[in-house]
Amino acid sequence: MFATPELVRDLTEDKTETMNDAMRAGAVWERVRRRLRAEFGEDVFNSWFKSIEIDQAADDAVRLSVPTRFLKSWIDNHYRDRIIARWTEEAAQAVRIDITVRTAVTNRAPLKPKVLPEAVRPIIPSSAPRTPDQAPAANGHSDTLGGSPLDPRLTFDSFVQGRSNTLARAAALQVAQSRATDSVLFNPLYIHAGVGLGKTHLLQAIAGTAQAAGRRILYLTAEKFTFGFVASLKNQTAIAFKEALRNIDLLIIDDLQFLQGKQTQAEFCHTLNALIDAGRQVVVAGDRPPSDLENLDERVRSRLAGGLTVEIGTLDENLRLDILKQKLNQARTQHQGFDVPLAVLGYVAKHVTQNGRDLDGAFNRLLASNRLTNQPVTVEMAERSIRDLVRVAEPKRVKIEEIQKIVAQHYNVSRSDILSSRRTATVVRPRQIAMYLAKTMTLRSLPEIGRRFGGRDHTTVLHAVRKIEGLVGQDPALNEEVEVLKRRLND
Repeated sequence: MFATPELVRDLTEDKTETMNDAMRAGAVWERVRRRLRAEFGEDVFNSWFKSIEIDQAADDAVRLSVPTRFLKSWIDNHYRDRIIARWTEEAAQAVRIDITVRTAVTNRAPLKPKVLPEAVRPIIPSSAPRTPDQAPAANGHSDTLGGSPLDPRLTFDSFVQGRSNTLARAAALQVAQSRATDSVLFNPLYIHAGVGLGKTHLLQAIAGTAQAAGRRILYLTAEKFTFGFVASLKNQTAIAFKEALRNIDLLIIDDLQFLQGKQTQAEFCHTLNALIDAGRQVVVAGDRPPSDLENLDERVRSRLAGGLTVEIGTLDENLRLDILKQKLNQARTQHQGFDVPLAVLGYVAKHVTQNGRDLDGAFNRLLASNRLTNQPVTVEMAERSIRDLVRVAEPKRVKIEEIQKIVAQHYNVSRSDILSSRRTATVVRPRQIAMYLAKTMTLRSLPEIGRRFGGRDHTTVLHAVRKIEGLVGQDPALNEEVEVLKRRLND
């Protein structure tokens, strides 16, 4: 039986279409790979994504293959949704992605396209900025506005509330639950705290809640913002970068202390002003209040200080105990029969005082010891397991502003006198003592101290420090005054 010309033509067209589909899929996958590399970094990319290959592609269904079952399981559990989101953005259509082990691919049935109902197809408007899972693709700045990833576990429900974080949580919840049409009450909202005290948890809870309500949000670390801005300059897409940032409903920036570069800070300041002036919400977090971010442009610090600044304080013992109880309840759902007596939780809460991450580490050690040795969790086990986490309490962190205030009160002058250029003896001596205390009780450099004392040169600070050092060794009365001031600052 001979093939008719029509059959040959149909077969040729089918083969050509298949080849075109494969070429299009290959091009899409290369773009997705580039985005994954930029998003997760070289090490993560090489570990999990580098060995992925396209096996088949048909309409809205794609089959990817990996060399091992372990790799398949890990990608399915940790990165599958991210790959789907990135492919959907690059291909501009919804896709179903199957991940298989390469050795078992050859005998699999061909892919069948899965048609999604119109109501559940992802809608990716071309002009509106995207949420962290809906970054623009075709305009050349997709990597810069892809947003930092959100952890679905970091919600308001999983945030343990205590005396030190009540105000911060309440302010964050109010911002998260506001509608895009509501008037903005706290703008910008600035949350500051030390490491591991929950500021990132609150920011991600805000982002997740607002995103679920349909608001256009963008969550970025300061590092990601810097990378995006620099990339937009390099790719000559700075205007698109600026426009996209200014058209969102809610901008969230984490770890502001890492925002580097004068040009980047200037762009951040312009973005901040544009969003606030337009009535859009901005939420920022850092490890210090705005006034203590010496490396940040003064205009940015002033704008941040004009909103609501809230601090998350250190975790008290009751809050630490509540956090451990929550972790125990979560662990019980995954590890049947696991239990930690209240006395052990109390021991950990009392002795692990640094931050929430140390609490996580201490609890995980108890869990590992129990699971791996089948021994019950006891106080003795806890003592052995968390020995290196039990640290001597660090001294109070003293701020330069507090030094200036306490010294001014002690010598009956004003803080503005200390910062002024007055050279009278009643002002010069308190000013020199304040500079001396700033050098000996903080980690600030001489130039930083000089800037905080009315913009003085570092040599002026050095002269004051050396002079007071010499006088303290010679004048018992002055030495006693300085010790009194130190005690007041450490109380």
